[in-house]
Amino acid sequence: MKRRLKKILAFFANPRLLLCLGLAWIITNGWSYILLGLGVLLDVAWMRAVASAYLAFLWIPLTPEKILTVMIAIFLLRCFFPKDEKTLGILRDMFGKIKAKAKKTKKETEQKQNDKTE
Repeated sequence: MKRRLKKILAFFANPRLLLCLGLAWIITNGWSYILLGLGVLLDVAWMRAVASAYLAFLWIPLTPEKILTVMIAIFLLRCFFPKDEKTLGILRDMFGKIKAKAKKTKKETEQKQNDKTE
């Protein structure tokens, strides 16, 4: 457990990943906070309206924005730091484990269906 927690902390504390997460957050969310601030500061109604509507959407519990932010961050990490084997290696390892588990689950499901039909 301790080793796993240390690995997760090292993954998220990587400055390169934090930079990419920050850029991805600005792409998905940050613009709306900036637009809202400018709309209030400059008293522009359409800026406040657009930013408020998007921010209201973001605060709905099941918005896919967080998943999109992480996907954009991983894409930016691959583009800006292609030789960062530490972080990208962890991502490949995690993806491989997820893929193997999905194959195992699929095989078990097919086996159960075959058992039912027989």
